[in-house]
Amino acid sequence: MRKGLRDFHDVALTDKATLIEEIDRASNALQCLHDPDKINVAALGNMVPQLHVHVIARFATDAAWPGPVWGEGPVLPYKSVQLSDTVNALKIAFK
Repeated sequence: MRKGLRDFHDVALTDKATLIEEIDRASNALQCLHDPDKINVAALGNMVPQLHVHVIARFATDAAWPGPVWGEGPVLPYKSVQLSDTVNALKIAFK
């Protein structure tokens, strides 16, 4: 985390390799856990200005496939058991 970053070009050269490594770790964790058809990586930031990166496991069976996941269909909350299981699996995958 770095204060004041809005876009990729704002990331200091000394931090860029770490950013890519973190994206890579998240992508690999999702690949191992879910075996998606595609991993999408995006930094849109249109709703909130700070730099943040979305790493999304996509499937050909997605309601939005092959389009973007944003603004497609109703937002469905996670079930608490499903969310808990997912968080635990991600914690293990990131160790």
